[in-house]
Amino acid sequence: MNDFSRFNPLDEAGEQDTDSRGGSPIRERLGTRSLVLVGLMGAGKSTVGRRLAQKLGLPFRDADHEIEAAAGMTIADIFSIHGEAHFRDGERRVIARLLQEGPMVLATGGGAFMNDETRARIAQHGISVWLRADLEVLMRRVRKRATRPLLQTADPESTMRELIAARHPIYATADLTVDSHETPHDRVVVDIIETLDRWLDEERSSPA
Repeated sequence: MNDFSRFNPLDEAGEQDTDSRGGSPIRERLGTRSLVLVGLMGAGKSTVGRRLAQKLGLPFRDADHEIEAAAGMTIADIFSIHGEAHFRDGERRVIARLLQEGPMVLATGGGAFMNDETRARIAQHGISVWLRADLEVLMRRVRKRATRPLLQTADPESTMRELIAARHPIYATADLTVDSHETPHDRVVVDIIETLDRWLDEERSSPA
């Protein structure tokens, strides 16, 4: 049986970000915490995450890719052969392991943040960032990939509406919320850094 707890990290570090109102690089102010991107499929977590990691001089991990490497099969095959419950258990364990390896930028699958244990671990070891996108943007992006297991339905748009209704209230509990529009990904990266910078300033000034 494949062990989902294994993973094979590949660092993609870039240049360090030094533009911070806090007087020190954001990377330094994070300490050991990771930036964890959450949101629905199509929100841009992986693409934005890679660029964010490069900008901040952090390694990047994609939880879905780590799960596939550990299982030795695609996520679509895991769903098909073992079912969603098996996938979610592996997802939970892989993310728990990755959070121990921080700091990093970690892109998670759309359902990961719905797990109570995973949310608690992210709160302990990271800063959660919800990439929020509307239905039109999400559907335009996900139609480019026909391998999304949860969208293998007769009416993918209706399914996405249901996911939005169920998941957005949970995503809204993330530490930060940044809109993912149909703009260049670099613009979203800038928005994340600016929002994070303000959040870190507020955290520092808050009473212990």
